Amino acid sequence: MRLGYTLLYVPNVVATVEFYEKAFGMKRHFIHESNGYAEMDTGATKLGFVSLDIAGSHGFQFQTITCQALPSGFELGLVTADVQVAYDLAVKAGAQSVSEPIVCKVR
Repeated sequence: MRLGYTLLYVPNVVATVEFYEKAFGMKRHFIHESNGYAEMDTGATKLGFVSLDIAGSHGFQFQTITCQALPSGFELGLVTADVQVAYDLAVKAGAQSVSEPIVCKVR
């Protein structure tokens, strides 16, 4: 078994894709014609976005991610050679900073 994708439930799939392109330099892999589902081209494991409406139609409850709520219990780790440059680009693209970056050396 392998991890195939991570899905985030978002209010606006197309705007989220555009943000990830601008903020992190990711490329879109696929946007469904309904604009309710999309995937980013991130290698073997896809990062996908599902509209809140479609996610809600699956018959289970979930906590909507907002800036006002406590963060969800997961982390999406993006790897880059220059953390400060990536942070600055993300904030410039509209990301809301929670804290300044802390650079850790990977062994």
